[in-house]
Amino acid sequence: MTRSELLAFFRSHINAVEATVSAEGAPQAAVVGIAVTDQFEIVFDSLETTRKARNLSLSPRIALVIGGWIAGDERTLQYEGVADRPSGAELERLKSVYYEVFPTGPSRLSWAGLVYLRARPTWVRYTDFGKSPVERIELNADQLRMLE
Repeated sequence: MTRSELLAFFRSHINAVEATVSAEGAPQAAVVGIAVTDQFEIVFDSLETTRKARNLSLSPRIALVIGGWIAGDERTLQYEGVADRPSGAELERLKSVYYEVFPTGPSRLSWAGLVYLRARPTWVRYTDFGKSPVERIELNADQLRMLE
């Protein structure tokens, strides 16, 4: 799989299930709207009072699952990474990517406590269950950077 093919799969989905862990160690998951950068960063917005935002401020580890919801399309992507709350020029760059996918995003800027979260990948596994044999590709962060 090429870099452009993997990015195309990421970008063919605007929602993902994200998972975090609470301070008590309980798993918590939610559906989030996502945008993906050329570096496989995932950006989404949230309110700082949500469980996901609170959990990520305590422990930045995040997992996401993309795909697998469309009948007849048995491709999924598992994503593990580290999340942060970018600021300054980095935040503006990521908001630009996010607004390309969600043009109504700027209308939420007036919401109290709105934050933008970025996940940087540490590991991904793309699986296509529609192929025989099943296609599985696992890449760590270094392999993703070197993917052509």
